[in-house]
Amino acid sequence: MTTDITPLSKPRSLFVSVIRWFDSWAGLDQMGTCTKAARVDWIRCLPFFAVHAMCAGVIWVGWSWTAVAVCIALYGVRMFGITGWYHRYFAHRSFKTSRWCQFAFAVLGASATQRGPLWWAGNHRQHHRFSDQEDDPHSPILRGFLWSHIGWITSRVHYAPKLKLVHDLVKYPELRFLDRFDTLVPTLLGAALFFLGVALEHFAPSLGTTGPQMLIWGFFISTTLLLHGTCTINSLTHLIGRKRYVTGDESRNHWLLAIITMGEGWHNNHHYYQPSARMGFYWWEIDLSYYVLVMMSWLGLVWDLTPVPEHVRESGQIGVGTAA
Repeated sequence: MTTDITPLSKPRSLFVSVIRWFDSWAGLDQMGTCTKAARVDWIRCLPFFAVHAMCAGVIWVGWSWTAVAVCIALYGVRMFGITGWYHRYFAHRSFKTSRWCQFAFAVLGASATQRGPLWWAGNHRQHHRFSDQEDDPHSPILRGFLWSHIGWITSRVHYAPKLKLVHDLVKYPELRFLDRFDTLVPTLLGAALFFLGVALEHFAPSLGTTGPQMLIWGFFISTTLLLHGTCTINSLTHLIGRKRYVTGDESRNHWLLAIITMGEGWHNNHHYYQPSARMGFYWWEIDLSYYVLVMMSWLGLVWDLTPVPEHVRESGQIGVGTAA
């Protein structure tokens, strides 16, 4: 059932939208499930659009192997923060860890600039409860590719964190803090990258990088690539690939998307058996996030990684769909 948000006066609405650049829970009591799902809060989304626009700064700052290497490294490390932690840990609780490790990797996930852990996990749990049905936040089957890929993120209806769906996470004040002030970690990362570039320009000029160049490549370009890489799972893995299992939705497996997202492309596998920490069910299905989690388990940082039981893996296979 949907209900409209409590209306705000236009001046107050604009003010709240600006405040949400810094405090995403501002006006939380005024948020609800809006019937106008496609309505965009353009003021609130200005930083989102600015991140994309800043990528054009490469025209002025140029490039260096150092800046490109940092861009790629931060893509991979932060993708693991999303896939290994925001998704497999916070959304699905597919393994266990300590509280300090939980917080550390929540910070890593937050650095990806994809909102806070409560917002991310709540929307993902909603997706699984209603996959490709009316209440799915980002079904391409119902609302098309652009909506599922990026449109739903800008919609007012999906702005508020779904706290009732993450009651197991809300009890941690540090996670509530990260979720509420979700631009803090990305801002600190961007500043750190700028000053890293300044330091390298001064102490290692042979590397050919600068503060602005490191900021553009290390933060803006890397973050934009990371966002759209992640979003392919919401959009493309319900449109292209192979369906190994009957799941009641259009989730599919695609090897290339699994490479781009460190294992998330085995989406049909995941929808068939969601508790598993491993999404590549077979040895030939590359799942980099799972490999990293296994190595972390050797160090005692995580434990009780939920496996895929053989009887589950071998059951319900249908093997139909488009070529992957």
